[in-house]
Amino acid sequence: MIEPVGAAYDAVAPLYAELFSDALKTRPLERALLAAFAELVQDGPVADLGCGPGHVTAHLHALGPTTFGVDLSPAMIALARQAHPDLRFDEGSMTALDLADGSLGGILALYSVIHVPPARLPAVLSEFERVLAPGGHLLLGFFAGDDPTPQVFDHKVTPAYRWSPDGLANLLRQAGFTEVARLVREPYADERFQQAHLLVRKPVAP
Repeated sequence: MIEPVGAAYDAVAPLYAELFSDALKTRPLERALLAAFAELVQDGPVADLGCGPGHVTAHLHALGPTTFGVDLSPAMIALARQAHPDLRFDEGSMTALDLADGSLGGILALYSVIHVPPARLPAVLSEFERVLAPGGHLLLGFFAGDDPTPQVFDHKVTPAYRWSPDGLANLLRQAGFTEVARLVREPYADERFQQAHLLVRKPVAP
């Protein structure tokens, strides 16, 4: 089950928002990647899955594409709605999205699939594939590891997994996606692990 993750984030929501709502200001590579992603998904809509307090949702929306947030944590959704009252934020689980097939032009999932047990991740990626329109893009952010097997670590909120970029890219291929680009950068002073992003696309049927 990943639903208890919501309760874990409820418990730390105000502190999390205080610590991370301005994080993009010191992350130039992430801002550049989000800017490129925004160009690819201008027709939208884009779902920010695991949106937390909504800061990335708002950043992406300001770049052009219509963007809304989804999160398991009611406390996070409440903070997001308070901070960004002009945007849409919904409570929901990425394991069963309340969205129609092919209804999204893009999906953003930054450090949200890290809490999904490896055995359940293929089903989550299949759910992403279901709601994404042909030609739509998915941008995943995660903590990188060198081991081909996902490694659990002591995330400060709730247990999480590090993935090798190749291992996660392989799961995405199996779910029907085509890789477009990847970014792996070394950790900053306040980070423990390499940070990785995979940009993939749902193919257009011939």
